[in-house]
Amino acid sequence: MPNIAYPALIHGGWRDLAFEHFRDGITVHWLLKGGPAEPSVAILNYRPGAGVPRHRHAALETIVVLEGTQSDENGDYLAGSVILNPVGTEHSVWTKDGCVVLIQWNLPVVILDETK
Repeated sequence: MPNIAYPALIHGGWRDLAFEHFRDGITVHWLLKGGPAEPSVAILNYRPGAGVPRHRHAALETIVVLEGTQSDENGDYLAGSVILNPVGTEHSVWTKDGCVVLIQWNLPVVILDETK
């Protein structure tokens, strides 16, 4: 099987991708959609004010902020930031002004509080 390549993705190439609904205020383009026990890689596009409720990482999650600022309880992450969320860590995620991230989940996250 050949590799999968996305030229100029981090330089704005993501803007040409087709996005679909992911959750309220967030759209997704799946670069690699795994199953319940497989890794997934995606571009998430957060509208201003969007967020993800508190969740636990069942495996490593890696995020690269491509545009805007993503925030969690540990701080604000500007474009160019790389965030590693190791197995067992928990947080919620939000953005004030909107952001776009490249995200890789080794396993799906476990949502802890869907009411937020």
